[in-house]
Amino acid sequence: MKKIVNNSWQPILDNEFNKEYFKRLERFVDEEYKTHKVYPSESLIFNAFSLCPIEKIKVVIIGQDPYHNEGEAMGLAFSVNKGIKIPPSLKNIYKELNSDLGVEIPKTGDLTPLTKEGVFLINTILTVRENEPLSHKNKGWETFTDTIIKYISEKNKNIVFVLWGANAIMKESLIDKSKHLVIKSVHPSPLSASRGFFGSRPFSKINDYLRQNNIKEINFGALNES
Repeated sequence: MKKIVNNSWQPILDNEFNKEYFKRLERFVDEEYKTHKVYPSESLIFNAFSLCPIEKIKVVIIGQDPYHNEGEAMGLAFSVNKGIKIPPSLKNIYKELNSDLGVEIPKTGDLTPLTKEGVFLINTILTVRENEPLSHKNKGWETFTDTIIKYISEKNKNIVFVLWGANAIMKESLIDKSKHLVIKSVHPSPLSASRGFFGSRPFSKINDYLRQNNIKEINFGALNES
């Protein structure tokens, strides 16, 4: 497993990498890459950490596991590589962004510009077999990402945690709500978006909270500037 980070995440990551559960996980993942098609590419497993140092985080958006079709996953929750068809859930996120803040719907599904704005896009599971969603569930990734979510909550303050869907909402107990904002709703997938995601206005809530705490707002329009 390629553990490419080299920034302020390194102390907590090195600590986790040395634990027995992670060594077991690493052996499993290494074998999967040898014997199956696995996404994202090894160099992008920790992409979210590489692109968004912990001290820059303003918003945490939690996804489930990577996209499982070829060329999609890039190590950021909900994001796909440029040139890849925008997945249905991300289309709905863009629709709500447009409705909420008037941001023009982006032409690409690459959310990298948001990481530069301080948005940490983390899946609870960081790898997946091709065409087999949740195939790397209960192998150790959840222990790892739970530790990361809790660490962010403990080390930082005035972070907005965005929990979309039951899987993400289960992480609420890891967050200290006395010093952070939690925004939660149903998942933006086509199966549930009309049952409470559309109209929930998460993006204006994020910026209202940041503004109230004298933190520079997220420029969601950056998605159209790349």
